[in-house]
Amino acid sequence: MAEKNEQFFLEKYDLTERKIDRIVAEVLGGAVEHADIYFEYTASDLVTLEDGMIKNPSSGVIQGAGVRAISGEKTGYAVTEKLHMRTLKEAAAAARYIARHAGESSRSLPARIDQAHNLYDLRSSPYDTPLSSRVELLKRIDEVCRAYDPRICQVFANIGIQEKRVLIAGRDGRLIADVRPLVRLDIMCIAEENGRRERGSSGTGGRIEFEWLLLQDWYLMAARDAARQAILNLSVVDAPAGKMDVVLGPGWPGILLHEAVGHGLEGDFNRMGISKFSGKIGQKVASELCTVVDDGTISNRRGSLNTDDEGTPTQRNVLIENGILVGYMQDLLNAKLMNVRETGNGRRESYAHIPMPRMTNTIMLAGQTPPEDIIHSVKRGIYAVAFGGGQVDITNGDFVFNMTEAYLIENGKTTKPIRGATLIGNGPDAMQNVSMVGNNLELDHGIGTCGKNGQTVPVGVGLPTIRIEKEGITVGGTAQEGGK
Repeated sequence: MAEKNEQFFLEKYDLTERKIDRIVAEVLGGAVEHADIYFEYTASDLVTLEDGMIKNPSSGVIQGAGVRAISGEKTGYAVTEKLHMRTLKEAAAAARYIARHAGESSRSLPARIDQAHNLYDLRSSPYDTPLSSRVELLKRIDEVCRAYDPRICQVFANIGIQEKRVLIAGRDGRLIADVRPLVRLDIMCIAEENGRRERGSSGTGGRIEFEWLLLQDWYLMAARDAARQAILNLSVVDAPAGKMDVVLGPGWPGILLHEAVGHGLEGDFNRMGISKFSGKIGQKVASELCTVVDDGTISNRRGSLNTDDEGTPTQRNVLIENGILVGYMQDLLNAKLMNVRETGNGRRESYAHIPMPRMTNTIMLAGQTPPEDIIHSVKRGIYAVAFGGGQVDITNGDFVFNMTEAYLIENGKTTKPIRGATLIGNGPDAMQNVSMVGNNLELDHGIGTCGKNGQTVPVGVGLPTIRIEKEGITVGGTAQEGGK
């Protein structure tokens, strides 16, 4: 697949390895110690169902290249949408001009990690799926959601498919190629009863063939889950407020780990000393029950990649081990400046963006406790199953997250569903107050997207059921603590 992808770029744009090497060579020299070119060709398609009607599908192609020059801490970057020698040379000259004024650098580049992956070797590209097959699935989803309960009055769903081809040139003269498929299914249901309307949502996806949605009944689980949430929300009560024990369910609640802890472990924030975790390698930053990894090597997952966007194969990076901070996520530039190795976390949204340290699939490993025992251990608290939006301050770790599905825990049992609930806390403090970790690690269903510095990339999360003591977290709600 990689060799075929190399030929795709070379033949489509009348390029050769020699021509590409010549451009890279023109950037290098003097103060410029590293140069590379990132070629991209991305085809995407979206089909939407709105209340029983199929909208016209939208599709598009992104193509272009970004030329990067690094000198010391300074990066020169220039892009072109036209992939031929003249425009590539112009971009190369611009990148070199920006970077060359940084002065000489005595730091050498770390050795490249050389370990091939083949994480999404599919029999067919999802982009080759006929429009009729996608339309048929959307109509089936509409039927399944409405059959779940007569109170479901509206269904919205869309199927997005993408095939991204990348070619990375430079560094050591090699061409690194990858073909990255991506499928995402999103569903939202509206339920109505006595004039009250509520919504529920779900989805699934990954670097998979379209047929996986059918063969593994992923679409059925997502459709029924969206309908279930909408019906559930018709009976919610106001959320309590105050300090109380919180239990996070498995899977998607790992988004709190991703935001409140994961971003603080990215190399650039720590090199600049602005993360709450800066300078704490070897120190205890979480409960000894917590081991956190970022793993870009899980087959077919949304956040997985054969190689990052700098040509480094992805890895399974242990970040926190039994509560001890052992590493950060690194791209090429920050690894060089911190005198450590790259970790395969150099990512970018597209050719128009500079790479930076980003997460792939961020996961807390399972513990030993049955999840039901964790619920039974809580006299009064909150059981959080799903989250919506949230905000995190990287400099101090403070976060606020909205819960889209949560329940009261009363005398060791989950009882009433609640609405209007938020979780307020500090990432490192919450991690220090994890008192129980379940044996039921689950990964999310494949819909995660992460934003940083204006760039979005697909990611994954994973979490077992965990208990956070009330000293480490606050519940925000519309009812007072102790209220019903």
